[in-house]
Amino acid sequence: MNPVYAALGTTIFEHMSGLARELGAINLGQGFPDGGEPRDVLEAASRALLERPNQYPPMAGLPELRAAVAAHYAAHQALDLRADEVIVTSGATEALAAAILALVSAGDEVVMFQPVYDAYVPLVRRAGGIPRLVSLQPPEWRITAESLAALEAQGVRPRVVILNSPLNPTGSMATRAELELLAQFCQRHDAVAICDEVWEHVVFDGAAHQPLMALPGMRERTVKIGSAGKIFSLTGWKVGWMCAAPALAQGLARAHQFLTFTTAPNLQAAVAYGLAKDAASFAAMRAGYQRSRDRLAAGLAGLGYAVLPSAGTYFLSIDLARSGIALDDVSYSDWLVREVGVASIPVSAFYAESPVTNIVRLCFAKSDATLDEALRRMERRP
Repeated sequence: MNPVYAALGTTIFEHMSGLARELGAINLGQGFPDGGEPRDVLEAASRALLERPNQYPPMAGLPELRAAVAAHYAAHQALDLRADEVIVTSGATEALAAAILALVSAGDEVVMFQPVYDAYVPLVRRAGGIPRLVSLQPPEWRITAESLAALEAQGVRPRVVILNSPLNPTGSMATRAELELLAQFCQRHDAVAICDEVWEHVVFDGAAHQPLMALPGMRERTVKIGSAGKIFSLTGWKVGWMCAAPALAQGLARAHQFLTFTTAPNLQAAVAYGLAKDAASFAAMRAGYQRSRDRLAAGLAGLGYAVLPSAGTYFLSIDLARSGIALDDVSYSDWLVREVGVASIPVSAFYAESPVTNIVRLCFAKSDATLDEALRRMERRP
């Protein structure tokens, strides 16, 4: 077996969800919503399944979806994408795999920021790349000029930089100043940025997502990745996309064609429909999740937990040390699911090296009743 994968265990998400099922625990670990799916988008998928062809759609995606993605980003992020700069994938993880396989060759250095989504490092290593990790620090998790300068002082010369913003698991979102630092860093090293922006619509407190692609000098050297699963609370649909200038898009398409090749056409048609909905529908989705975030955050704070800021995603975190809990995150998460009946995720699982071990992630994309019961159980401390 390939050693990259032979060395990997079960993901922390599957492990904790498995424990939740086995023990009958409330699952605030894996990030899937309780309800919230837009009925009209589901009905569009149903109609397309029954009334439209179900054979292979074009490898790069249905023309209507590629056009819808470009139009959506023009309307919501002022990007000037064309339909032929959009490639539809079977979820954002496939988009990440295609982008990494297309852009990373043996020996190429790839800069990533940890805590890091767990697919990145294995994919880079499988492509023959060398991960170069920058550790972000709680509670703000900011990219700094000093951290990038430290990489350069070590002789790192990246071929690719991978940015996840908003960031899973921290719930932080890159500021304009951070994006400008990254844009300058990429241009100094003639690097391509792969931007995992799947949470771009799940942002709170009146903030607007800022794509790195929009910054000066980044239009031709950025791969922007999006996810219908996150935008429409339909995590099982696995419809994603990559957006890039033609010189990059051609290589991305070549990698994609030998991964999944294509994606269910009825789901593509439904996503095209959904992306054309008015801005109010996306605002309502955000407002609903913000209300759930605030409910869980207030409840945890009332119980004496130190809650970290959450600018986006379905997640917020608690700082165990500041909450007066002496256990590390893995031990606490295991105790919480077994003894209290609430599944969480230890944030140390998102580190490839030198992990922070006092932060635990909780998913708030749940019903009020589920959140309230989890809070009732979490009154108990170890």
